[in-house]
Amino acid sequence: MSSSPEIPVSLESGLNKKRTAVKLSGAALFLLSFQTLGIIYSDIGTSPLYVLNGIWPASGDVPSKEDIIGGVSAIVWSLTLIPLIKYVFITLLFGTQEGEGGSYALYQGLFPPDDHDGDLDRTLTGDSYKQASHKRSTISERLRLPLLSWCLLGTALTIADGVFTPAVSVTSAVGGIAVAKASVTAQIIPISIVILLVLFIAQRFGTAHLAFMFAPISFVWFLLLAGTGIYNIKSHPGIFRAFDPSRAVMLFVRTGDYDILAGVLLAVTGCEAIFANLGQFNALSIQMSFTGFVYPSLVLAYLGQGARLIEDGEAVLSNIFYTTIPGPANGPLFWIVFVFAILATVIASQAMITATFSLVQQLVNMKALPPLEMTYTSETIQGQVYIPVVNWTIMIGTIVVVAAFSNLAALSNAYGFAVATVMFSTTILLAVQMRWVKHWPAAVALGYFILYGFVDGLFWGASLKKVPLGAWVPLMIGVILMLFMSLWTWAKGLEDKFDGENRTNLRHFIHSNSDEQEDEEEEEGDEEVAEEKVKPLQYHYTVEGYGDKIEDEKHPLVRFPTCAVFHKFTRGQGAPHTFTGFIRQWPALPRVVIFLSVSVVPIARVSKEARYAITKVRTVQGFYGVTAYLGFREAFDIRVGDIIEQICELELGLDPTQINGAVEEIRAVSRSTTHIAPHYHVVSKHVDAGKFSFAVNWIRKYLIEDIYRRLATMFPETGNWRFAEEIIRVGINAKI
Repeated sequence: MSSSPEIPVSLESGLNKKRTAVKLSGAALFLLSFQTLGIIYSDIGTSPLYVLNGIWPASGDVPSKEDIIGGVSAIVWSLTLIPLIKYVFITLLFGTQEGEGGSYALYQGLFPPDDHDGDLDRTLTGDSYKQASHKRSTISERLRLPLLSWCLLGTALTIADGVFTPAVSVTSAVGGIAVAKASVTAQIIPISIVILLVLFIAQRFGTAHLAFMFAPISFVWFLLLAGTGIYNIKSHPGIFRAFDPSRAVMLFVRTGDYDILAGVLLAVTGCEAIFANLGQFNALSIQMSFTGFVYPSLVLAYLGQGARLIEDGEAVLSNIFYTTIPGPANGPLFWIVFVFAILATVIASQAMITATFSLVQQLVNMKALPPLEMTYTSETIQGQVYIPVVNWTIMIGTIVVVAAFSNLAALSNAYGFAVATVMFSTTILLAVQMRWVKHWPAAVALGYFILYGFVDGLFWGASLKKVPLGAWVPLMIGVILMLFMSLWTWAKGLEDKFDGENRTNLRHFIHSNSDEQEDEEEEEGDEEVAEEKVKPLQYHYTVEGYGDKIEDEKHPLVRFPTCAVFHKFTRGQGAPHTFTGFIRQWPALPRVVIFLSVSVVPIARVSKEARYAITKVRTVQGFYGVTAYLGFREAFDIRVGDIIEQICELELGLDPTQINGAVEEIRAVSRSTTHIAPHYHVVSKHVDAGKFSFAVNWIRKYLIEDIYRRLATMFPETGNWRFAEEIIRVGINAKI
């Protein structure tokens, strides 16, 4: 007889084989850079459609020559400071070791989930994700709540951005019809709505079949922007004075019009995608494509529009983008640009909708939203997920927004606020990461925060002034979503705390006639465990009632040839409620018992080799503790077959001769697997809040029992489980 050592399946070695940041060179790197054009830059690439009219509306007066140069200068330097320097050359440094980015990844890096899963019988522990993850943050726990709230607000506004991006982009592109055919001006809104309807209805089919077209279309679009920009610059070469940043400063000094910044902000919409999509490419490919192609194309486009506005004034103010296309309004180039503008805005809208699906998936995995129904539209491309309720909600919101904001100026006013808040959120999280995760000098983090906090703060303040003019819509959407996510995070946290604190120690619940002898052997330092076949198993528990306690009720247990997976919704010590409840109702043990908990880790995806950490329970044969590590962008898909194979590897490592045939028996009984999960009926417990106790407990009861409990019933934890052949739900009353 030999004791069970710690598991030989090392999570650390597995994670060393996980998906890492893409490293390419030569033609492969060039191709990857080309592919970024259709995914990352579709939003920022369509900004020239509406930015200058966002600064100088068609209904206003023609700006002066110096004002135009100053406005274009503000656009050029905003593109330089924010997407180029902040995102491409600074923010990309803060991707995870696996090359993943995004604001939620930043928060996860600051506060990784608890690594310790505890022991089932206080004798063995599995490998910890902590051993393999990047350096943990040393930030104070007191900052968790404010940073979480700020992150949730930024995330909620990003989702709100998913409503406005399609609305602004498509309406701006369709508006070109009015330039060539003034008679159809009244049809711009209906045409835009039809395009949006087709776009959202097509979401259920996924983007895998169209994605290969995105990059070539975007490539041609940026070429058209650069080409028309170069041609237009010839009309007034003096526009190059816009490279002097003092022209931008003097514009605000001269006019005192702070609101201009809200229009300039539209030029950098979509810059957050540069960081959020890091995991699909790599930093070098993004830096190459943006600095070598996208940035110069955008700068040339804005310079060209500014030059034509200076020269032609009133003639082009009605729609600066379309009226500055070289040639006649009905000419071939005009319609070529128009077609590619429509295609580019559809791509931008598609990218934002897909990003919203991915973001909601992350929030569901992090338990900040209920488990919404998800459909995975690609078997090969990870992250292509379709969420019906989100799709139809965004569609309704977008169509209502297009119909309600009947002109582009009103839409633009509403659009910028969400963008500015998300940029500010990223700046704060990055500054905190610099100090407490990267452990850079405090002066560096402070300097970064002062510089970009000031820049982002200017944009945020300008967009905040647009709240009465339409920005209240995304603000309202964002606040409602943030409050809902905060409620769900809080209530779910209380439920998980109850789950973690009310566990049963396996040694106290299941024991054998030889337990007393075994305890004596352990005290003497002998860790040998007698074979289970000579130790009949029993279980016992304490019954509480009316002040009396009946202890040590013992019941015999038999083993039956099957496999059962008992799901632990939280990580922690002891056997879950599902196991004790199951045994009390059916006093029999499956031959293979797996206690499974899931840990969502601060990386996007975890490889198959690193997916599971396994411990063998030494007191009862056939019991295993398993921790499944999922990336925050991954589906909740646990493959029992993979777990069984690793269990067999573990058993072979413990007994290479396999005289007792344990491996064959495990494989045989595991062909029939049952998943057992808890269903909590939550009840609000009384809390002492002094003289406010009545009000606090009434509100608490309403939030937990009338809102959270009903939603939890509508959206059960098992709603998105893709792996259960059969699920048995064990009801549990939870006072939280």
